Amino acid sequence: MRNFFKILFFIMLIGYGPATAAAQHYKVIIADGNGNEGTLIAREMESRFEAYNKLFRFSSALLENPLKVQVFLNTDSYDEYVSARLGETRPGAVYIHYNQKEKRELVINRGSSDESKALPYQAFIQYLRAFVPNPPLWMREGFAIYFSTLNFSPEGEMSYEENLSWLGTVKALGSNAPPLEAILRADGGGTGPSGEEADVDPHLRSALSWAAASFFMDSGNGDYLRSLEESFMLLSDTATAAENTGKTANRIFRWSGAETMNRDFLSWLASRKTFAEFMEEGQRAYADKDPAAAELAFSRALDQKPGHYAPRYYLGLLAYENNNFDLAEQLYLSSREYGAEEALVSYALGINAAAAGRSKDAVDFLHRAAEAAPEKYKARAEDLISRLR
Repeated sequence: MRNFFKILFFIMLIGYGPATAAAQHYKVIIADGNGNEGTLIAREMESRFEAYNKLFRFSSALLENPLKVQVFLNTDSYDEYVSARLGETRPGAVYIHYNQKEKRELVINRGSSDESKALPYQAFIQYLRAFVPNPPLWMREGFAIYFSTLNFSPEGEMSYEENLSWLGTVKALGSNAPPLEAILRADGGGTGPSGEEADVDPHLRSALSWAAASFFMDSGNGDYLRSLEESFMLLSDTATAAENTGKTANRIFRWSGAETMNRDFLSWLASRKTFAEFMEEGQRAYADKDPAAAELAFSRALDQKPGHYAPRYYLGLLAYENNNFDLAEQLYLSSREYGAEEALVSYALGINAAAAGRSKDAVDFLHRAAEAAPEKYKARAEDLISRLR
């Protein structure tokens, strides 16, 4: 199964649960309020640490001091603090790196609208640079993006939704996408196999770094994942970024060879599909009366975005056409819960209830659709209601 290693890895993460009270990798400081918020933040940070360490396996004994987390409950206080150190503020959260280990800190604007987006990314940067101050650029950026959709609930549960925000950008490169070797040697003083410059535009570099990290985690090739894990053991806390980049890249390409891995990377990239592509594929199959292909495509879209209403709605249509009216209703209601249009869902529920022989429920749903969008559903709803009576 192509996604075996990725799925196995995140089953391990989610199953791990909140970090135990004995773990003390972090020191949380509430800068401008009481300490009640600190307990939850400390639990979240410990859980994130354990999740990252499932992959990197750094020894906690190497940490001379707990990782510092400075929390602000007031946005103005946060902006003032960050601006004084960086010359500008950063939304949500930012990791500030100093040569002196004891000064390094993750600064969080708790409760801001930007926190949920910035914190996961910055938390990984703090973790990695605590052990390796100068990691390979692709490794730092790629895994920060990869882990940026690792979420922590107020109940203390971890959840993960694959981050595919950069997939469309990388796929748009097509045959112009740089080989994996060029990405892994970027800023390391090396070039790709054809002598091209390893460095790329910073915006695109983020996308390519994510693609490299995701390839190792998602390709299903155990040798590649093992090569990645072995490269972590060569990371040095005293080496420059160029030195760490060269050593890890050499290790990764040692057994399989750059040419083979470059080819497999481009093949893997071409095989990946975005949420929009899966939805379009499902809609085409649905229009072509191919329910099996449509269900597969919509299910894959739902796997990518469990919080999106559209795949649920279309899966409801397929269940309805298969005369599985109970399942269709569940899927329609679920799509409404996740943001589907009220009128659209109510009309579908009305037709579904009518087919199931539940005329009273059907009339209620159809009335609701007509009220929610009379210009679109009133005439159709009234026609169907008249036939049900």
